Amino acid sequence: MARDIQITLDCADPGALAAFWAEALGYRMQDPPDGFASWEQALEAMGVPPEHRNDASAVVDPDGSGPRVFFQRVPEPKQVKNRLHLDLRAAPGLEGEARMTALEAEAERLVSHGATRLRRHEPAPPLEGGHIVLADPEGNEFCLD
Repeated sequence: MARDIQITLDCADPGALAAFWAEALGYRMQDPPDGFASWEQALEAMGVPPEHRNDASAVVDPDGSGPRVFFQRVPEPKQVKNRLHLDLRAAPGLEGEARMTALEAEAERLVSHGATRLRRHEPAPPLEGGHIVLADPEGNEFCLD
């Protein structure tokens, strides 16, 4: 039986990192509970103190097919290279220079939203189509491929 999954990222600023990943994935911020116009209103009604209202955030696939991505505040910063990372399929069906041009355009767009460019790997057919490694605003690495 296949299971639904949620991807969880530990971070320092859940709201900001959720906004970045919503942009990167084409997702949207998760709606507040029914009956509330905003998360601020919902958290106020739940009695969550202001200093804890950015302890968590989430983004969801607008089509409902992809996993929810949850962001939770943790006290410690990222310390080492990721053991798990996301690959964003930014150039499906493209090869060679057309592929790398599409990846470069997406890398530039995400850098304008706070990503950091780390390195580019050139195509090496037949097994490697080429990809670009970026880091999100908190240093979590991911690939555009």
